[in-house]
Amino acid sequence: MTAIAVVAGLGLAGCGGGGSSTGGSAGGASGSVVLGSLVPPTSYAANGAGWANESLLQQAVYDTLLHADPDGKILPWLATEWSWNDTKTVLTLKLRTDVTFTDGTKLDADAAAKNLLRFRDGTAPNKSFLAAVTDAKAVDAATLQITLKQPDPAMLTYLTQAPGLMESPKHFGAADEKTNPIGTGPYLLDTGKTVVGSSYAYTANPNYFAKDQQHWKNLTIKVITTPATEVNAIKGGQIDGMNVIDATTVAQIKGAGYTVVDHELDWAGLAIFDRGGKLVPALKDPKVRQALNYAVDRAGLLKAAAQGNGTVTSSVFPTYSPGFDQAVDQYYTYDPAKAKQLLAEAGYPSFTMTLPQVPGLGQVQNDLLKQYLGAVGITVKYVTVPLNNVIADLLAGKYPAANFQLQEDPTAWQEANFLLTTGATFNPFKVPDTTVDGLVKTIQTGSDADVATATKALNKYVTEQGFMAPYYRVKGFWAQSSKISAEPQAGNAIPYLYSITPAKG
Repeated sequence: MTAIAVVAGLGLAGCGGGGSSTGGSAGGASGSVVLGSLVPPTSYAANGAGWANESLLQQAVYDTLLHADPDGKILPWLATEWSWNDTKTVLTLKLRTDVTFTDGTKLDADAAAKNLLRFRDGTAPNKSFLAAVTDAKAVDAATLQITLKQPDPAMLTYLTQAPGLMESPKHFGAADEKTNPIGTGPYLLDTGKTVVGSSYAYTANPNYFAKDQQHWKNLTIKVITTPATEVNAIKGGQIDGMNVIDATTVAQIKGAGYTVVDHELDWAGLAIFDRGGKLVPALKDPKVRQALNYAVDRAGLLKAAAQGNGTVTSSVFPTYSPGFDQAVDQYYTYDPAKAKQLLAEAGYPSFTMTLPQVPGLGQVQNDLLKQYLGAVGITVKYVTVPLNNVIADLLAGKYPAANFQLQEDPTAWQEANFLLTTGATFNPFKVPDTTVDGLVKTIQTGSDADVATATKALNKYVTEQGFMAPYYRVKGFWAQSSKISAEPQAGNAIPYLYSITPAKG
């Protein structure tokens, strides 16, 4: 199978200290900037908004309750402080009292509560992020209380993303709600200069509460969907910043005088789903899964399949995770002899696996995996599956494993529930593991110190048990002109708008 990035659209306990980080500049917005986006907004109604590659489009017009810095640390924003109750099922946030929507409506706790419940019950790709929310209400005008049916350690992170977007309640259900956003954000959408689906024009919000976040008087976001169009736009100086669609164009982009900033968001490798041995009995034995890890030449795969654009790894956890451990990250070496030994010890010196592959995608990675596994006694047979069907087929449990590319999440809770727990999205066979579930329970309910310890233990356990066979973290690229400076965002496909600033000259 090809390397296909799967985002959280399928389907942090603690507290923050007071005060905003607005800086209070009196006015500063000047000049203009043009950014590129791979996608148009899913919807400009906050309860239908997407994130990831469209986060810039949403952040231009909407604020979120909280911010996340480039490393994923939670920061105050519309909410200036927060606290949990003892059971981590009630989150109380104090809101700023000086913020208004662009229709003149005041932002208060009641407006925030209505937005949260409406997002939970809306059409957004990530509405499930608020599935644990049973209620949101205003204690008073500046105090918001969110009640959960069970602890959700990623809740604060979610409030920095699409679930935390704040829209004027007066605009709910308006005829133009999906195309004309009414938020509190740094910019106003200029509908007269906007071509829906192609180019979005914005002007600085004159009443914005955080003037130091308005770096330009005019912002344009152009939708660019092909590598050739992107390269031509860069060569022509038509955009100042955008994610690089195709890594093979990096040399051309640098040649045009742009700086390229790299970041790692996903891991590529053999995703092992059938850990209970339903389709391939051998995969139930940890020694067999360990053998799969020792059988592959990660450095060779990185060079041949990704032109060296990444970092070799044995772990599915990102480097910014509290569970990151360099020893675990480099746990497996290329050792075919050891792979053969483990297969013999497990009683499976040879067996066959049938894996999916998408025509025209990831052929180098597929061919090399077949070669590496064949060398230790494992026969790989590929079945051609259309791109539009492959994820549905995997989630339906039609294949024991797949050469794949999967996301690394900002929190261990998200990573575990996406990939590792009994009910995880990418555990299609629902294989239980009491050690994993116990550690994840600690991550869900424990103190910050307990969470860090449990995350390290979880990372070590699933790596040693061979739950997956990661090859490398995939390196992505953000291209920028000399006009701007951007910092990659942990857990997101592109930098956040507030981390894109004028270059210091």
